[in-house]
Amino acid sequence: MKRHRFLLAALLSFSLLSARAQQSVLVSPQWLHERLRDPDMVVLYTGFVIRADFEREHIEGSRFLWPDWLAFDTPESNMNAPDLTAATQVLRDLGINRDSRIVICHRGGDVTIAARMFLTLEQLGLEGRVHFLNGGIEAWKRAGYPVSNTPSSFKKGNYTAKDNRKIVDRAYVLKALQDHSSILVDARVKRFYDGDPTGFPRDGHITGALNLPFPDMVDSTNSFKPVDLLQKNFAAVLPDKSKEVVVYCFIGQTASVDYLAGRALGYKMKLYDGSMQEWSRDPALPMEKTRKE
Repeated sequence: MKRHRFLLAALLSFSLLSARAQQSVLVSPQWLHERLRDPDMVVLYTGFVIRADFEREHIEGSRFLWPDWLAFDTPESNMNAPDLTAATQVLRDLGINRDSRIVICHRGGDVTIAARMFLTLEQLGLEGRVHFLNGGIEAWKRAGYPVSNTPSSFKKGNYTAKDNRKIVDRAYVLKALQDHSSILVDARVKRFYDGDPTGFPRDGHITGALNLPFPDMVDSTNSFKPVDLLQKNFAAVLPDKSKEVVVYCFIGQTASVDYLAGRALGYKMKLYDGSMQEWSRDPALPMEKTRKE
């Protein structure tokens, strides 16, 4: 009997920890302010900004994360994830350690690229230890907290990146379509999902994919909507939380918003990084339209 009570208590404890982890994916300025002096806390300022923007104004102690370090473009494709050796060097240069807890902070409308940084850090083995400051630095200032232009000082980190398999390729997507192991979600706005011209070789969406437009996740202040509204959006398309969800978009950036929202709600999320940039170029891969010609 004692053993059964112990197991029950352990399960309840695990459930509570899991719930807290989901809730703290999106964090408030107050949450961060209360923990800012924690020696393991790392605030990464990122977005479509240059270093001068960061140097002019940031949360005290923040470190500058240029997105191209962790999601770079090549002549072949956009938003490529770094290999583990390169990623380890970037993360160590940012002072990230094995015990670090990271908060992504963006500026203004840079939600999509900041969400991609959140996803990439989870891909690199930091799942459960990465948070997203909801509303970014503007929310921080609206809450009455100060900003700084003082350079941040920190030591080189010791973290070693690993492949957490949050980013998948087209072979994974094809298998999911064949064996129904995952639900595929197109994060683009509905008109592109339906088949409006995009400039890519083929228009429409991956056959069988559902549509959950990423702009529906955020409000006019560039903050993620309240959890109950996010849940309403997801539940309308994805009522079953037990199924894995693979999101995609044009190049693997805006779908990161759906990924982050899903993570905050407790869904099992992955990203197809090649997205339509890759898929639409191979005529052997299945696509369909819902827009009438």
